[in-house]
Amino acid sequence: EVQLVESGGGSVQPGGSLRLSCAASGFTFNNAHMSWIRQPPGKGLEWVSTITTTGTRTYYEDSVKGRFTISRDNANNTLYLQMNSLQSEDTAVYYCATGAPYNGDLYRGTDFYYRGRGAQVTVSS
Repeated sequence: EVQLVESGGGSVQPGGSLRLSCAASGFTFNNAHMSWIRQPPGKGLEWVSTITTTGTRTYYEDSVKGRFTISRDNANNTLYLQMNSLQSEDTAVYYCATGAPYNGDLYRGTDFYYRGRGAQVTVSS
């Protein structure tokens, strides 16, 4: 059974930082492209970032480029999202996800076959 468990969410002031982690199990992690998606309050899901199996390539939604960094530890089956210079617009539930329905690491939708339960990130003064 595929399991994705996010941790590291919380509340932070604008300009602050948080690091999300996602512990993966039930599948061959180092064979899977991994992604982060988020859902702001009252809005739909948004794609945030994707990393390829070996971490060679990373992709980011324009609004988080230069502020967020996706990474992975294949030895420990863990995905990360380092979030710096957080803004109120980053407030959302963040999910790690895998299993794009098409286009592999180039998929920019949100209909992944698997995603975790999410971690709340709140940016507020």
